[in-house]
Amino acid sequence: MAEPSDFKAKPPAGIDPIGASNEGASLYELIREDIIEGRLAANERLVVTDLARRHGTSTNPVREALQLLRGEGFVTFAPNRGARVRPIDQEFVRDIYEIGVLIEPALTRWFVNMATGEDIAELERIQGLIEENNFADAFRHSELDTAFHTVMYQRHYNRHAAELWWKHREVLRAVSRRFDFTLARRAAILREHRELIALVKAGDADKAAELVARHVEGSGRHILEHMRARNAARAG
Repeated sequence: MAEPSDFKAKPPAGIDPIGASNEGASLYELIREDIIEGRLAANERLVVTDLARRHGTSTNPVREALQLLRGEGFVTFAPNRGARVRPIDQEFVRDIYEIGVLIEPALTRWFVNMATGEDIAELERIQGLIEENNFADAFRHSELDTAFHTVMYQRHYNRHAAELWWKHREVLRAVSRRFDFTLARRAAILREHRELIALVKAGDADKAAELVARHVEGSGRHILEHMRARNAARAG
């Protein structure tokens, strides 16, 4: 069996996933993880010199990282107040997945009309690996699931749309790592992927686009349900 690293999710060709120096990209990952895990609290002020001191670096890579996090919505900037941690709350998740609901059907419709036999074979190959893993390794599932959708969007002529999809998907992937898949959601993912492959084979672009919209919304709502349950447990 191939190692999980063989399925490292990569952005579609022509899309730079980070766009920063090596040090800035590394800090971006570290600070984002601290925000998602709550080590940096909601609305906490992010002082460049403090972060540079904490991570043993100069201020320039910190500024790069904060600008990247601002672009993803994890950090906000206000005049005369500097950078602060944006709350990773239900509203944040809703906004992110609703963008996917708008973008992905259009990308999918184009793909169905352009898909080759090789594309379909690749979707089936990756789906076979997803089913073989059967959610046993959550990281591996995440990487394979992203690879599945990347096959569909990687050649789209609108690179801005593809980049927007990628960046928002990466945000949801990061947030969703905190939660396990329910049995119902697992079954839905496998079923919807198989239905999508069948629709691509049939060349039914409209139905494929409708299915992808439901698929993306289902993923977003799954995260929201976990967040509501967690908040209720904390309140109780």
